Formats: sequence, C-alpha cells, structure tokens
Amino acid sequence: MLIDLSEIMSVKGNVEHIQAPIELESFCMEGIDYPFAAKSCLDLTITNLGERRVKIEGETKLSLLIPCNRCLEDVPTLFEIQVDKELDLKKREEERIKELDELNYLIGYNLDVDLLVYDEILIDFPMKVLCDEDCKGLCNTCGTNRNKNTCDCFDTDLDPRMSVIRDIFNNFKEV
Repeated sequence: MLIDLSEIMSVKGNVEHIQAPIELESFCMEGIDYPFAAKSCLDLTITNLGERRVKIEGETKLSLLIPCNRCLEDVPTLFEIQVDKELDLKKREEERIKELDELNYLIGYNLDVDLLVYDEILIDFPMKVLCDEDCKGLCNTCGTNRNKNTCDCFDTDLDPRMSVIRDIFNNFKEV
C-alpha cells in the first residue's frame, strides 16, 4: 500500500491516523518464502513536523511460519513491529546514500507500507527457530522426524577422518 505524504505535508502540525493493510502475501528472504500465519493492519500516525520533515509512528503484530532448524516443521513466529522514524524529505537520494540512510520505502512523497514492514521483519528475523528446546530433529540416515517416530538406523554416524583415532581406542579396549 502506498500512502501519499504530500497531503499531510501541506499543513504544519497536521496529524493523520491511518490503518494501513499489509498486502504482502509472504516474506521472501534469500529465495525462501515464509507465509504469514496471521497479520493485522499497521496502525500509523504520521505527523508533519514542518520544513519537509515527517514523523512516522506505528505498530502491528504478525506471525510467520518459519521451519524449525532441526526437524523442519513450521513454527508460528510472532513479530511485534514498532516503527518510530523521522523522515527528512529535503535530502536528495545521493545525500541519503552518502549518510547510509537509504530509505527504500520512501519513493518521492509516497510511503510504501509493505517495504517498511518488510525491512522491520528483516531486522528482527531470528537466526535460529526451534519448535521445542528438546527437538530431536531428523534422522541423518532415513530422514524420519525423531519427535514423531523412532527408527532403527545406526545412531552414531562417525566422521571417516577420525578412523585412525577410532582404531587406537578399539586397540585399547582389547587390553
């Protein structure tokens, strides 16, 4: 959803409250799509501070289905997004890049809500997601989810580079 900031910037001190729907169908990162389990509108308050400056405040809660790092089951992961930004529209694109203040969600006088939410999810995206702290994961041999079923596969899959050390331990067992 695009929000036109030019009407808000017409009067100093103008305050707008907007319920902006999130139109993203999924969150895509590194070629992987994470579907939304739940999402709500972004409650935005946009304030004209004068001199072509705008303050944007907002919040929303949404949930993504992210696979568990051990068993690959989808885990609903909650994101509580808080936005509190002050935008200076006097700056040119080159000045923003030079100051490392790239605002990809600001296109001219239009605020792209989906890109704003995408950036906030990207910042808060977890490094590792587990369905349970005691998740047993998948069997390395047959791929069975060890949380749901057991398998008869040989449990210790040893590194072949350690065969010399394994032989030394086997020789000491015989003594």
